[in-house]
Amino acid sequence: MDIRSLRYFVETVRLNSFTHAAEALNVTQSTISKMVRQLEDEVGAQLLTREGRKLGLTDTGRVVYARGQEILATMRQLHVEVRDTQATRRGSLTVGIPPMINLLFTPVLKAFRQRHPDIILTLREDTGQAIERQVAGGELEIGMTVLPVDPKLDLVAVRIASYPIWALAEAGTFQKERTTLELKALGALPLVLLRDDFALTRSLRSAFEAAGFAPTIAAQSGQWDWLVAMASAGLGVALLPEPFIHRLAGERLDAVRIIAPELAWQVAHVSNGRYLSHAGRAWMEVCQSVLGNGFAGQARR
Repeated sequence: MDIRSLRYFVETVRLNSFTHAAEALNVTQSTISKMVRQLEDEVGAQLLTREGRKLGLTDTGRVVYARGQEILATMRQLHVEVRDTQATRRGSLTVGIPPMINLLFTPVLKAFRQRHPDIILTLREDTGQAIERQVAGGELEIGMTVLPVDPKLDLVAVRIASYPIWALAEAGTFQKERTTLELKALGALPLVLLRDDFALTRSLRSAFEAAGFAPTIAAQSGQWDWLVAMASAGLGVALLPEPFIHRLAGERLDAVRIIAPELAWQVAHVSNGRYLSHAGRAWMEVCQSVLGNGFAGQARR
């Protein structure tokens, strides 16, 4: 059913006049008459009766008028909601965030809530590699991971932050007052790492391979604070990004920054590159304004 002809019919009945309806809709009276006849043809029944200058409704006309008002009201609401969504006044968004990365996003969440209070935001926690698969498979519109992303997945990655990797170990493991450690030196030390399904571990294993050594893995865990506890107990060297180092307090740990090459924990958004909703774009803009570095880099994998 043509919405325009329905609108012309409802307006004609409401004003009880073809002439007044034409004036209200800024069209000619002949256009109104033509559109009402078109609606009658679509319905297959007469809708209006004439009693002198007065218009009346047939039984079918009363049904079409009542339902037509509801349809037009729904259409008006649809336009309002579309405009609101485009203006990021409403909508919904689910963002996939790995457990480690979520520690960085408290200020982002606060800013997003303040700027877009009517957007329903849901955070889905999973490992970076799992989130990459969910984004590639269409389960998530946008997610967070650690670069580099899986080259087998067709994803667009946008870096939003980069932090150096530090080595943590029991006090006395490294030379006194040492602040840096070459990557190759890790080949002679036992390591405690996050599980292999963490994107950070994937990145570290690539770095070990490029440096030409196979690491000795003493233990792996899904919790970064447990890695710190194991390192403190002398079980091995933990490798963690700088933001986590600043959260530690105590004298039982040595902390040195990895160099030659310097390893970076690069946090990135990933999307399928085909469509990003208005809510998704709003999230990206808030991340850019709050975290502020790295938004120039974008690459498809």
